[in-house]
Amino acid sequence: MIGLNGGRTVAPASPADPPFPSSWRWIPPLCLRGDWQMAIDDWLLDQLLLKPGQGVVRLYTWSTPTLSLGYHQRAIPSAWRSAARQGRVALVRRPSGGGAVLHAGSLTYALLWPDPPRQRQLAYSLVGTWLAQSLAPLGLALSPGQEEATPPSANCFACSTAADLVGSDRQKRVGSAQLWRRRQLLQHGSVLIDPPSALWQELFGSTPAAPPSAQGLSVAALEHHLNRTVISSLGGGPLLVEPLRPQEWEAIDRRRHRFRLS
Repeated sequence: MIGLNGGRTVAPASPADPPFPSSWRWIPPLCLRGDWQMAIDDWLLDQLLLKPGQGVVRLYTWSTPTLSLGYHQRAIPSAWRSAARQGRVALVRRPSGGGAVLHAGSLTYALLWPDPPRQRQLAYSLVGTWLAQSLAPLGLALSPGQEEATPPSANCFACSTAADLVGSDRQKRVGSAQLWRRRQLLQHGSVLIDPPSALWQELFGSTPAAPPSAQGLSVAALEHHLNRTVISSLGGGPLLVEPLRPQEWEAIDRRRHRFRLS
């Protein structure tokens, strides 16, 4: 395990002064199929109770364009099924709620937080601070969305609430969802970079937000800055690089079937 805490620990101010983990496990970025990615997030959430005080942060991409549906999103439009049958997109179900997300031309983050603040919106806000501080050096100014929460849209990126982050053009750039289990938190979300317009139009009947004008915005740049700001934005420490072990991969493999839709 390699310590990456290169500076002073600074916890963001909040009314509740939320507890932060005593350390964060950083799992190096992975590019895998969607059923693997969802099984990893779900399994890691169950492990939080076994290692009190240690949170987990990871970033990942998807090996093929994938549409992830929220846990309660049961209706699957015919256009989605058709695209899946023809191999243009894979379908998976997330363990978290919310609307569908197209994972292509984007980066996904996942944060597993033991004993997080009980106020869900405060947790969203603190993670949003981390994301916004990470993207600011790349020239992308982000702030919380301002739309009222409504029943989830078929397309996660069709609306932006305080749980999401929008750019200066008010276009949604980061969509996030939470899953709470035994008072432990999984929050994961998608950071748009340059999603495929034609596939987005086919699936959602709309066009995605135009790529931001930020210079140097890429998956590699996002990974670098998100890694650097974990401790300063989320408190706790140190940040420990710890890839998944063989026995962990075996346990994760046994739950992949839960998230397959195609």
